[in-house]
This record gives sequence, C-alpha cells and structure tokens, in this order.
Amino acid sequence: MELKETTLYKLLIVLLAFASIPALFGGIMEPDGALYASMSKNIILFKDWFNLYGRGADWLDKPHLTFWITAASFKLFGISSFAYKLPSFLLGLLGAWYLYKLAKDVYDERTGLISTLIFLSAVHIITSTFDVRAEIYLTTFTLASIYHFYKAHKSSFWHVVAGAFFAACAILIKGIFLLIPVFAGFVIYWILTKQYKQLLNPRWYIAIVLIFIFITPELYALYTQFDMHPEKVVFDRTGVSGLKFFFWDSQFGRFFNNGPIKGKGDIFFFLHTTLWAFLPWSILFYAAVINLFKKKNRQNLAPESIIIWASAAVTFLIFSLSKFQLPHYILIIFPQFSIITALFLQKLEGKTLRIFLTIQNVILTIVLILLLVICLFFGFENVYVVLFLILAGGVIAFAGIKGEAVKTLIGRSALISITLSLFLFVFFYPAILKYQSGMQAGNWLTENYPTAKPAVLNYIDAFSFDFYAPGEVKYLHNYADLNKNKELKDLVIYVSDAELAKLRSEYNTEILKTFEYFHITKLTGKFLNAETRKTVLERFYLVKVH
Repeated sequence: MELKETTLYKLLIVLLAFASIPALFGGIMEPDGALYASMSKNIILFKDWFNLYGRGADWLDKPHLTFWITAASFKLFGISSFAYKLPSFLLGLLGAWYLYKLAKDVYDERTGLISTLIFLSAVHIITSTFDVRAEIYLTTFTLASIYHFYKAHKSSFWHVVAGAFFAACAILIKGIFLLIPVFAGFVIYWILTKQYKQLLNPRWYIAIVLIFIFITPELYALYTQFDMHPEKVVFDRTGVSGLKFFFWDSQFGRFFNNGPIKGKGDIFFFLHTTLWAFLPWSILFYAAVINLFKKKNRQNLAPESIIIWASAAVTFLIFSLSKFQLPHYILIIFPQFSIITALFLQKLEGKTLRIFLTIQNVILTIVLILLLVICLFFGFENVYVVLFLILAGGVIAFAGIKGEAVKTLIGRSALISITLSLFLFVFFYPAILKYQSGMQAGNWLTENYPTAKPAVLNYIDAFSFDFYAPGEVKYLHNYADLNKNKELKDLVIYVSDAELAKLRSEYNTEILKTFEYFHITKLTGKFLNAETRKTVLERFYLVKVH
C-alpha cells in the first residue's frame, strides 16, 4: 500500500535524524571543531568559566556560549567526542522543530514538513552534523527567535521574552550582528504592509532591553579577561578591549576589513557556495527565488512571507558584501531557503514538474556516481559493505519511489541524502580521520602513556592533539620555552617532520610513535586515491626528551 504523502515526509524526517546518530560517535575534525573542543576542555581543567584559553594563550574571537554549552556537556558526560557533539545534535533537532512550527503556522502542515525535510537533507547540514562548529547552534537560536517574535504579534508577552532570550543566545554564539537576521525581516515586513505603528510598539524595545540583559554574562567575562588587563598581548598588541572587539571589531571590523581579523571577500562567494552547500535542493532554490520576482507568484502567499524572504535576502547581501567569508556562515539562513524551496516545489505540475524531476534525477545520479568513484578508489577496508550501501540507497530511491509527482522528487532526494549521511558518518569520515595525526597521537598517548605531560613545539594548529591528549597541553613556541620545561617529568612533545631534525640534533630524544598527516578538510584527488595517497602525506611524531 502506498504511503500517504505527509506520512512519507514524517518517515523520511525520522530516518534523516536516525541516520545522523553515528556522527555522534566519530572523532572531532580540525581546525575549528577541535579548537572549540580543546577550549571547552580547558574550562573543565582550569575550573574557569569566564576566561577562555586556546593554543596555550588568552583567546578572543567568538563569544562564550558555544564553549559554555560544550563544557556543561563535558561536566555531565565526561570529556569526549560524544559529549562535544551531543548538544549540537540536539539543538539541530530543536531547530528542525522550530522550522516546522514556523512554516506550519505561516502556511500549513505540508509546507512545514517539506521545509523540515529539505533542511535536514541539505549537504552542509549533514556535514555540519559531523564536523561540529558553532553554526548549528546559531541557526537554531536565530530561527527560534524569529519564530517567537512572529508569534508575539498575536500572542502573549511570553513570546517576546522567549524571542529575546534566543536572540541573546545567538549573539552569545557569534556576536551582535545577529540582530540583523532576526529583526531585518520584521522591519521590512512592517514597512511594506504599512504597519508603521509596530515600529513604535513598546514590546519590541522591551525585547531589545531584555536581549542586553541576557548577554551581560558575556560582557562581564570579556571585561574581566581583557579590559581589566590591558597588559595582555592579544592580536600581537596590548591594550585590547574585549568589549570593543565584541561590539565592533568582531562584526563590523570584519565587514569593513579594518579589524584585527581580515579577509579578502568575493561578492559572488555565497552564490556558488549555496550551489554545493544546499544540494540536492540548490537548483530548485535558485528557481524558487527567480519565481518570486514575479508579482503574480507572490499574490496568494501569506503576507508574513515577507519576514522569511527579507531576513534571508538582507543576511545574504551582508554576507556577500563582507570581506570576511567562510562557507559555513550560509547555514544561518538555510531554514529560510528551505521554506522558499518548499513553497516552490508544491506549485510544480505538468511539464514544469517533469523538467525539475529530470534535473533532480540527474543531480542524484551524479551524487551516487561520485560516491561509487570514492568507494572504488579510496581503499576502504570493508569496500563491499560500502558498495552495497551506495547501490542499495540508489535502488530504494529510484525503484522504491515511482511516479511523476512532487513527493517522488522529494522522496528520492531525501533517500539519497540519507545514503550520503550513512556513507560519510559510518565509513568515510572515520577512514580519513586516521590521517588526522593530532587526534591519533592524542589517543595513543592517552591509552599508552596516560601520565605523560604533553606539549607542542613550534606548531600552533595542533587542535585535535590538544583535545585528545591527556590533561593540559603546553604550547612551546620556541626552544627557549622548551629549555624551561625540558626537566619536566614525562614530557612528551608532538612535533612535525620539519622540526624533528633540529630537535634531535640538540636534545637526547626518543621517538615514541610516528603518525601520518593530511589536512583532511581540504581533500585532493591524490589523497582520495589509495595509489597516490602516500605522496601527499606528512608525518608527525611523539618524542620524549630525556
């Protein structure tokens, strides 16, 4: 018996959530994920929740909430990869629930389910489930704030408080700029629908006051760590204000490229980033956006749609004009992208539906072919199991869901995304993490030399070693630092191939273990091909100084 359309969507949403569970038990990837994990580990080790330390020094970049959440999880479950990833996983599901609620309340249940399904099956959401940074937190908090402020128009004052709380949480993840994606859609909506009185409504100004009350723990932490200590060297200079960085340099300084952290910027960066990050839905999304430019396509939609489109458009424009750009920033507006795409999908019929069904079939086939190529060339230990997964996913998607209908397009796309999730989380990521030498070295040290005093010499990007190694990891920035610590009992140094020769020429050393290394977040064809992999690998060592 054929499943009812909404039942199919609910089943696929559940399957996508379950397919993400293996990601919780995988390792933490460098650079950002391992850095955030190591900093959260330091909160527990130092029993200090207000001062952030990374790379062995005071750390000033993102606000504290990401690290507070992770440290709280470490406190409950112990310091582990699982405890690091669990809060992001749960908050990701909460974000999916808020997306469903918003789309359902503005439109209907079908739109809510399709939007949620699109969101959970987008490639960059899938990869971010394993490579956990701050963006899933940010996406959920921003969306939850928009939802509660939307409800505050017609409902109780409690929604104002909840909206302010989640907006403050978003700010405590990334910075004050998050007020723009939260409020921009509402301001444009009020102006376009001539609800000018809303601009003077006291509840919104109360919300702003509440937001600043809720972020006071962050302001206190920054003030005590940096503003009270102008002698600290941050960004290679003294006299750095944590509060000024929070309110200006970390946001507008990056946008205007005149802050301590600079970028190059490309106005088209997020256009082509969306093309791969929002797969398998990106072509449909671009078509949906073009479709919205025609007035007749907007006439029968709820006026509140403006909140969704405007929030996405303003945020996308700001990202594109910014000089500091990273692909994962775009995740913040994936919920809005999902709703826009879901609305467009439901209108497809006849010849237009056949065209997009064909386009989607081609995209999904290309994805399966790429997975097969990786499977055949990578050199998996259990290659036949991997091959079976890919082929089974393809057969179920194309043979199990038939017909010329919208649910065929959606169902096939979701099933291929589930196949991709299982391929990445169960086979691919665990295989490439064998070449993240810092993680491997840290685990080896914990298992074989738990009393070691780990250190890193002349290398500041050993984030996974910092997290996985036992206890606090010392950062030795030069040989003078090494001389100060060389008498330390059980000193074991994590060192690169380039540094090893000099170290051995000046000290009595013993190599405990050698590890192969590749920058696994920047994959190349030579690395993916088992035949050529050896030619691109570097080596790192655990060295005991006697």
